[in-house]
Amino acid sequence: MSFEMWSGLIALLVLVVVGVPIVFAFAASAALGLYFALGGLDPMINLLQQSALSGIKEYNFIVIPCFTVMGMLIAHCGAASDLFNVVNRGLRGVPGRLAVATVGGNAVFAAVTGVGVAAAAAFSHVAYPAMREARYSRSFATGCIAGSSVLGLLIPPSVFMIVWAILTEQSVGKLFAAGVFPGLLLAFLYAVYCMVYAKLRPSAAPEVASDQQVRLTRGQIGGSLGVGVLIAVTLGGIWFGYFTPTEGSAVGLVGSAILAWAKGMRGRGVFNAFVEAGRTVTPIMLLLLTATIYSKLIALNGIPQEVQAVLESMGLGTGGTLLFMVAVWFLLGAMIDSISIMLLTVPIFWPVAQALGIDPIMFALIGILVIEAGVLTPPFGIGVFVVKAAIPDRNIKVSEIFMGSVPYWVLILFLAWLIYAWPPLATWLPSHI
Repeated sequence: MSFEMWSGLIALLVLVVVGVPIVFAFAASAALGLYFALGGLDPMINLLQQSALSGIKEYNFIVIPCFTVMGMLIAHCGAASDLFNVVNRGLRGVPGRLAVATVGGNAVFAAVTGVGVAAAAAFSHVAYPAMREARYSRSFATGCIAGSSVLGLLIPPSVFMIVWAILTEQSVGKLFAAGVFPGLLLAFLYAVYCMVYAKLRPSAAPEVASDQQVRLTRGQIGGSLGVGVLIAVTLGGIWFGYFTPTEGSAVGLVGSAILAWAKGMRGRGVFNAFVEAGRTVTPIMLLLLTATIYSKLIALNGIPQEVQAVLESMGLGTGGTLLFMVAVWFLLGAMIDSISIMLLTVPIFWPVAQALGIDPIMFALIGILVIEAGVLTPPFGIGVFVVKAAIPDRNIKVSEIFMGSVPYWVLILFLAWLIYAWPPLATWLPSHI
């Protein structure tokens, strides 16, 4: 392949390395690559216009803002706090109870938000003060919050899965179903780790004193039940075919608005929830739009076929090729955010995986898990920095949060390996709906 045809990819890598925001890097490199590939300015502008228009009109994109607003309303109305308190109350006598409650609350909260950033921010305000009051170590407490917040990237309705489905033209509903068992298993592994750690290091996770037992109110119980009903209606409706994922996101948004109103949320609170959702969604939507344009360049230049030919010439085999992709995801995870990694690599890796006969559901779950680990990987680790910004303790160091997150990072990778070793963990449920 000529340098002109590789120009867009080279430009993208250079712009990312020098620190240009990824959304501008996608747009500029796509324009440059298409200029050389099409041989002129006019054809390049025409294709950019067509691609941008088709991206803006993409019906499936509406799922992302709907689920994000849904999660922000739940977080801002106090339902996240209700979940934490209800789970905490039900775990009396469990070692590391507050940490396990954080994991359990995050697992339930993940099923209504799909955005790990929202979970990290919500539980930084709810769980961290409770754990510090019980004299939990700062590293263990913050690591638990950051680590368990990534459950929202795996448990449906995950924004990661929505983006992956859009990029690969897979069924959003099937990917949602594929994330259920792995997501619950990962939450279980997190909880086991917290209990074992509390037993081995009681000074870092002391038993909760009797005077710190939680007394539940009717409002807290009602808020938690409301979240449960919202999950059942939204995800159950999608899986049983009552409505599409796009329609389900709209139903969930209306339901979360009703729950937020019932919890006493009014004008100012609703406004703040929408503003925070906008701050989360806007970069994602801009990235999707510019990545759609960049994918045209990739397809036009035949880059996936070139990558496949190079990998075949290396004689890595299916397992070795998958390991190579994992290594690339790790490398990028230390430099850029997870959504950008997905947008940059999936259009290239997906055709290669198809050509090798790798199960598409298994490949999606492994990819999402490995990229998900980037949320906790230094030096970028956006999940860690969200926790650092959200917790009320200004003395906590980023290094302490990273150290506390290591066991959760290891468990994410263990689950990715387990899915590779036993694909039915991810593929069984989607094949039965």
